[in-house]
Parts: sequence; C-alpha cells; structure tokens
Amino acid sequence: MTAPLLEVEKLCVFYDHFQAVHNVDLTVGAGEIVSIIGANGAGKSSFLKALVRQAGRSTGSARFEGVDLSTLETREIVKLGVALVPEGRKLFPTLTVFENLRMGWELGRQGEIDLATVYKWFPVLQERREQRARELSGGQQQMVALGRALLANPKLLLCDEISLGLAPRIVNELYEIIPKVRDRGIGIVVVEQDITRSLAVADRFYCFLEGEVSLSGKPADVDRASILQHYFGA
Repeated sequence: MTAPLLEVEKLCVFYDHFQAVHNVDLTVGAGEIVSIIGANGAGKSSFLKALVRQAGRSTGSARFEGVDLSTLETREIVKLGVALVPEGRKLFPTLTVFENLRMGWELGRQGEIDLATVYKWFPVLQERREQRARELSGGQQQMVALGRALLANPKLLLCDEISLGLAPRIVNELYEIIPKVRDRGIGIVVVEQDITRSLAVADRFYCFLEGEVSLSGKPADVDRASILQHYFGA
C-alpha cells in the first residue's frame, strides 16, 4: 500500500487556554480529494492553519511525505510542497493581480503549473492582470488566491472555505478546477460548510464537530441523515 502524502495523528490545537482541535487523525493520498465538513467554529480552519504552522500552539504529529511539519517554518513547508488557500483570501490589496500571483511562483517549488496554466483556467485574471487586487470582485479575488497557491506547484493543496460569500456561478467555476488539479496527482483538502458542494467532489470526507472528528468515510457509503446528525451533533 502506498504511504499517505499527509498523515496526521492526534493533532490538537490551542489558543491560550482554549482548545480548538482535539486529537484529530487524518490522511490524504496523492491525487485524492479529502473534504472536511463542519459547522462554523468546528475547528476546520484551525486544523488547516496548524498544518502550515499558522495556528496557535499544537501537539500531536503531522507528517508530509514522512517529514515532520512541526519542525519547519511556514515558508519551508511551502517549499516542501504544501500550499494553503486561506479563508478570506489574504491578498495584497495594493499589488496587481500579476504581482499577487507571482508570489506563489517565487515562494513555491516552481514546476509545470505556470502563469499560462492559471490564465487558461481563469481567463479573467489575464484580462485584469494589471489591476490592483482591491479593485476586483470577491470571486475574482478568490481566483487570484487559488491561482497563487497553484503557482507554488504544491503536492498538497489546502482550500479553506473557497466558496464563502460568492455567487453560485463563481463557486461553480472554482469547483470545476478542483478535479483538474487532482488529475495532476496533487492531493487536495477542501474545507467547507456547504455539505453538498464539498462531498460532490470528495473521494473521502471527515466531519468535524466541536474540534473532533465525529464521522468519516466515503460520501457514497454514508447516508445524508447520518452526515447531518454528526454535522450538527443532534
């Protein structure tokens, strides 16, 4: 059996005296889409941030291709092949689309995904490449955030609430890209509150409830009622 790309064991995340994530075990394989679903405040974003050393104090282990991520700084994790599309996009508003995208290329691994690839997937970004990020619509800003992460040429892509606050048409465009990325052998973790959208693209899922994994499996193997029960804790 092929070793997982990402292997997380007993991961806990703390913010001062508050514990946001409790003993989470999770794996992601190369070319696999794993969905993490859960209500607001379930610990999903804290989990992702802990993987790239952007959360509070964490315990447990997270290994990427056998390398202990807890020993590395964020920039080293990006160079290793892990990229995060953060909730809220976190673009540089006064920089142009091109300048924001270029940061992913310069800070990442540099590989087969280049500007031409990103512009092919998101033609509007090429049209607006000289515009400042703050002048874009929310959907266009999200495309820049995703494109920047992809230009780092990750082996593992972490997507945190990429559909949040966007029109359905834009969400469809973003989610059309996810399988194309997976087809390049990239492992993907998709964090969403939208159960239907997230499970539709996932090979496997983990449901978080109050910082713990309340249910996991393949979407086709678990009925909707069970998912909702473990999502809301009813």
